[in-house]
Amino acid sequence: MRVAFPSAGCFCAAAAKKQPARSNFQPMFRPMGTFMSQQLNPALNTAFKAARKAGDLMLRASNNLSAVRVDSKAANDFVSDVDRQAEDIIVGTLQEAYPQHRILTEEAGVLGSERAEYEWIIDPLDGTTNYLHGHPQYAISIALLHKGVLQEALVYAPERNDLYTASRGQGALLNNRRIRVSGRFELNQCLIGTGFPVVDQSMLDRYLAILKTMIQKTAGARREGAASLDLCTLAAGRTDAFFEFNLKPWDMAAGALIVQEAGGVVTDFEGEQNWLDSGNIVAANPKLLVQMLKILAQHPA
Repeated sequence: MRVAFPSAGCFCAAAAKKQPARSNFQPMFRPMGTFMSQQLNPALNTAFKAARKAGDLMLRASNNLSAVRVDSKAANDFVSDVDRQAEDIIVGTLQEAYPQHRILTEEAGVLGSERAEYEWIIDPLDGTTNYLHGHPQYAISIALLHKGVLQEALVYAPERNDLYTASRGQGALLNNRRIRVSGRFELNQCLIGTGFPVVDQSMLDRYLAILKTMIQKTAGARREGAASLDLCTLAAGRTDAFFEFNLKPWDMAAGALIVQEAGGVVTDFEGEQNWLDSGNIVAANPKLLVQMLKILAQHPA
């Protein structure tokens, strides 16, 4: 599916001519200094500058979503020119600051040398379908690995102006406030986050069986359509656990480190550390994770 799309410079002009009414949700703007007061390290500071520029682009373009060109990569898997332009902004900013680093992005793939010790993993717009429908649950996700180990993470939600960050061994923050996973461990009191397998539906029957068990044994389940933010919601204690099938590294790398630094545990469905490669991820506080893994084991592949 390909529709004619104006150049990036047309966003502002189009928005000025026509600004259809949006939802009653109003972003809670904070000045740049609020975030900078976190004293971000140089890597996170650079990532935030890139994310802020990309987020501004998204907010401008969202005033006239009908002008955005959308392509279909596969069934239920969309990419827009906003994704591509946001990615160009982020990649350009990171390459200018760290030309020797490797970069893995959702749209462009791998950039830079495979021998590089540092690698950025970027989702320029996690929650594209939400964004294209005017739903505010979308984010920019940026993670930095050193020799294959996650070191830095940033998830920025432009509509809410929420900034989640984490550095290995230094805890996790939301808008300069330290966050922590919940302490609930009784399943019937827990709220579970998840994501539907809408692109690759080969495991749909298994997923639905797991979801049925989760709903029967917990206080409920939520699916909001952006895995990076789902993981951050868990890290902030607003949900108690999360699981999803077949994610890509850019969907979960940053959010997973934020969960870990907020006191949570992240594994694959077998309780191992292969989640970044397998794409199957489960996360919770340590006591709850054990119970989540038992449920997943009841529904083997």
